[in-house]
Amino acid sequence: MIELQGVPIIERLVRLFARHGADSISIIINRQQPETLAHLMMLKEKFPIEIIVKDTPSSMHSMHALSSSLKGDRFCLTTVDTLFHESEFTAYIEAFEKCGCDGLMAVTDYIDDEKPLYIDTDSELEITAFCDKATVNSRYISGGIYGLTPRSLKILDECMEQGVERMRNFQRKLVERGMKLKAFPFSKIIDIDHAEDIAKAEEFLAEK
Repeated sequence: MIELQGVPIIERLVRLFARHGADSISIIINRQQPETLAHLMMLKEKFPIEIIVKDTPSSMHSMHALSSSLKGDRFCLTTVDTLFHESEFTAYIEAFEKCGCDGLMAVTDYIDDEKPLYIDTDSELEITAFCDKATVNSRYISGGIYGLTPRSLKILDECMEQGVERMRNFQRKLVERGMKLKAFPFSKIIDIDHAEDIAKAEEFLAEK
């Protein structure tokens, strides 16, 4: 519910996805956020929103809770604290609609994360590994925006059954299972993790 340019972060994403042709927008929030739920219920009158209220231990578990709403078509997933310029997101969605890969992952060479997930790619930007530490092939880090096909949900189910934890380990499993994932570079993606990030986020959105 933190506002950037006068708009709550969650509402900014809802409007962004709606402008980019989302057939439905599935959102998971925890039980400790009644004000967020109330705001989403108001937005639901204007946008095709489905809301799940559930506490989960990680982003991977949150994705699994949403998975029943994601089956049957390609989908784009993001966390609420990921901030980017809309023009780059437009280019990303257009590329995702045209690509024949199993997944298109947003990446950036701007490192603003306390624990970045480094992305190894080949010369064609196909992802070869997800790494906790940078390697000679790690030009980018994960931007927290995932475009995936329904095939990924079967692998997600397997991760849950096997007790795999964390979103990055699910992504590693995608590579292990032979899914063709490509990287799509954004110039800058910011995570809003702390109070001091808000001013930085406002300055970023004001950039031309």
